[in-house]
Amino acid sequence: MNGVSGRMGYRQHLVRSILAIRDQGGIELPDGSKVTVRPLLVGRSEAKLAEIAAQHGIEDWTTDLDSALADPRWEIYADFLVTKARAAALRKAIAAGKAIYTEKPTAEGVDEALELARLAQEAGVKSGVVHDKLYLPGLQKLKRLIDSGFFGRILSVRGEFGYWVFEGDWQVAQRPSWNYRVADGGGIIVDMFPHWNYVLENLFGEVKSVYAQAEVHISDRWDEKGEHYDADAEDAAYGIFELTGPDGKPIIAQINSSWTTRVDRGELVEFHVDGTHGSAVVGLHKAKIQHRNATPKPVWNPDLVDAHDYDGDWQSVPTNDVFLNGFRQQWEEYLRSYVEGTHYAFDLLAGARGVQLAVSGLESSRTGAKVTLPELSL
Repeated sequence: MNGVSGRMGYRQHLVRSILAIRDQGGIELPDGSKVTVRPLLVGRSEAKLAEIAAQHGIEDWTTDLDSALADPRWEIYADFLVTKARAAALRKAIAAGKAIYTEKPTAEGVDEALELARLAQEAGVKSGVVHDKLYLPGLQKLKRLIDSGFFGRILSVRGEFGYWVFEGDWQVAQRPSWNYRVADGGGIIVDMFPHWNYVLENLFGEVKSVYAQAEVHISDRWDEKGEHYDADAEDAAYGIFELTGPDGKPIIAQINSSWTTRVDRGELVEFHVDGTHGSAVVGLHKAKIQHRNATPKPVWNPDLVDAHDYDGDWQSVPTNDVFLNGFRQQWEEYLRSYVEGTHYAFDLLAGARGVQLAVSGLESSRTGAKVTLPELSL
């Protein structure tokens, strides 16, 4: 596990996923047997690794990635590094014959992302890329609604994501400063468009084109040491995505991503889905629906105060399942697939499609034009 001293690597992947699986005695396979995990922590700081290992009863850690990759005891390489360092490490791991599980984006450019996917295929190693948003309870409820035919034909998707990230002067920022520097691989498009790609393609349809506007709304920020720096990576992006639905008809998605917005919605991310037979609004956990038989009939009259309670026209979707932490749930699916040798859909090629959408979004913002996405293959 390379990069466990970082925020996501430590909290979501180590503590809430791998250690949770270890501490429950492993995960059960269809034949009733169990497979468990033993983590090897890899990083640059001996002090940080030793502290994490001691805190969580982990025996193995090292600052030498090459020796770790050369050791046959460690079968899977998991990468949680910053984006700029990821591709080089993944190449090393693939060359060493390790299975791959990695955060996104998998690379800084489409060619490099495709190269990694090809290398993994040629080496015959299983690869997995984090698709954590699909495992959010709200989106799992949305998937059930889609599969049940609740929406009829889906027409459009509207997404709102984000919150106010403090500049770092009078309150400490909630996100690392590299997120706001282009030279360090920052920017909300690179961070979020790979997420939007897998959400859209796995729930609604293949993304065919993107029009995006990226903005640096706040250029004055202060880093972890309290020192001022000029932010040049976009902190907000406004995107329109054209999808092809399962029936071949278009679905239009609009998603705003922003670290410069103050939240006035139920959760930090919400998707409003409209279909011919019904609509839904889903977030991280909650979901509500409105069927066409229960849809009110508004009449536009700005001269009168509208006393109708539109919020009251929606019905909550019950939580009928026990939902695991999304990162852990995907880890368990990946590990089962690894042990059983089954096909795993969320591979490095899927990761390359996420990179493609991010790169295309940045191109659209630079040129002011809609960008068509060609189909990627190996």
